[in-house]
Amino acid sequence: MKVVLIGSTGHYYSFHRALDSGADIQYVGFANGFDGEDNSHYIRVFASKYGTKVYDNYMEMIKAEKPDIALVCSHYYRNAGISMDLLKAGVSVYSEKPVATTIEDLDLLEKTYEQSDAHFSAMLEMRYTPAFKAAHDAVKKGLIGDVIMVTAQKSYKLNQRPEFYKKRETFGGTIPWVGIHAIDWIRWISGKEIVSASALQSNKYNNNHGELETIALCQFGLEDGSIAAVNIDYMRPAAAKTHGDDRVRVVGSKGIIEVRDGKAWLLDDDKEMELELEEEQNPFIAYMEQVKGNGRCRVQAEDAFRSTRAALMARQAADEGRIISF
Repeated sequence: MKVVLIGSTGHYYSFHRALDSGADIQYVGFANGFDGEDNSHYIRVFASKYGTKVYDNYMEMIKAEKPDIALVCSHYYRNAGISMDLLKAGVSVYSEKPVATTIEDLDLLEKTYEQSDAHFSAMLEMRYTPAFKAAHDAVKKGLIGDVIMVTAQKSYKLNQRPEFYKKRETFGGTIPWVGIHAIDWIRWISGKEIVSASALQSNKYNNNHGELETIALCQFGLEDGSIAAVNIDYMRPAAAKTHGDDRVRVVGSKGIIEVRDGKAWLLDDDKEMELELEEEQNPFIAYMEQVKGNGRCRVQAEDAFRSTRAALMARQAADEGRIISF
């Protein structure tokens, strides 16, 4: 498969791991996500390692290389526009999340995808984390009965973020950037769609990061009257051993599943047990196999669009101080 990368912001790591694994990939081109984007570090350290041809303009690269797949890793507000250009050119897209930072762009992106024969997926790669996959499988097997509530957590270290994080217009907001993973867990693990959102958020103590929100709480209504909630923060202390602290608790009619510290537990009336974990798969390789026609990856285009819509609606609910149904 001929693959190109556009921009060097975000989670292109699974792609690099796929390259290093010896997978059947030709990394034929790298290009900036917009004019003036500084990708000098990436070009020096990574593109040179793989002998990748570098372009200033991504559409020139697409015309020259005719790739099968393009990864979109520009600044987040650019994701939707670049993806639409690629889909119109017949190139399958593996996009950083959120796939759009406005509802208007998301609507246009969905329409463009529906009119294209290309594939589309998003880097909601935590579906490939073994503990979250174990929780998903346990729910699907009916081990805790009907899911009635899900609570999830995303906690990250803030550190020093690039300049574009300081403006909502270019960053998109902490709920769509960080919280979207937990929102996606809710949909994926419960098997239920989100139909309403309310939220609160604040940029207190954000270490001079402008409009970047450091804390947020989201509450969601699910399609059958079940409920879900997400707490998000950029306040994880520097001394913490890991960059993130990701958790989920799934309450069912017959038991509870908890994921924390990379492990998953099941508790019901008869037992408390740690769930067995599968070996982790590479998300990019799974998507590449789908493009080849070999099965389906875990993040379908519809998943990318629906999880993004829920995140953007939660952000809007926080901005406007109201409950939004959708």
